[in-house]
Amino acid sequence: MDELELIQQLRESDQAAFKTLVETYQDLVYNTALGIVQNAQDAEDVAQDTFIKVFRSVQSFKGESKISTWLYRITVSTALDLLRSRKSKKRFGFLQRLFGEGNEPIHEAPDFHHPGVALDQKENAARLFKAIDLLPENQKVAFSLNKLEELSYQEVSEVMNISVSAVESLMHRAKQNLKKILEKEEG
Repeated sequence: MDELELIQQLRESDQAAFKTLVETYQDLVYNTALGIVQNAQDAEDVAQDTFIKVFRSVQSFKGESKISTWLYRITVSTALDLLRSRKSKKRFGFLQRLFGEGNEPIHEAPDFHHPGVALDQKENAARLFKAIDLLPENQKVAFSLNKLEELSYQEVSEVMNISVSAVESLMHRAKQNLKKILEKEEG
């Protein structure tokens, strides 16, 4: 089944087509989410939310990009929304603690079990993931898509809806920032 057929069947609410979509792209969606949210449970939630959004918005898919590009966009957006909501909750929680309401720490340690990371490299990967988490949002997304999902700069530009030169710039700044963060951690 080609992409156009799949989209047409999805638009007709064909459950078999939706199952095919999920089976075909679940790893792509989960791994992309994991690269951004850095927690297995959160990545599963993002993946589930992504497929729900796809199901609800398939009528508006114009077919101007590949399905995978569309899925990357929705996944990245959903993952970033989750991180943003967490940050606002942490800020609120911090303010509550300042004023004496509750004393439970809200910050949760990242979960570093990305499928692309070999077991003997877990410690280095954990340091790298912590550093990636400190990058500005656009740098984090570009870096994760390029280095973790192995998308080309062209593909990253399509997912992020920016130019290839903007991706190159983000990657350059991300690498510089990661180097500074990791050197600071060692020193």
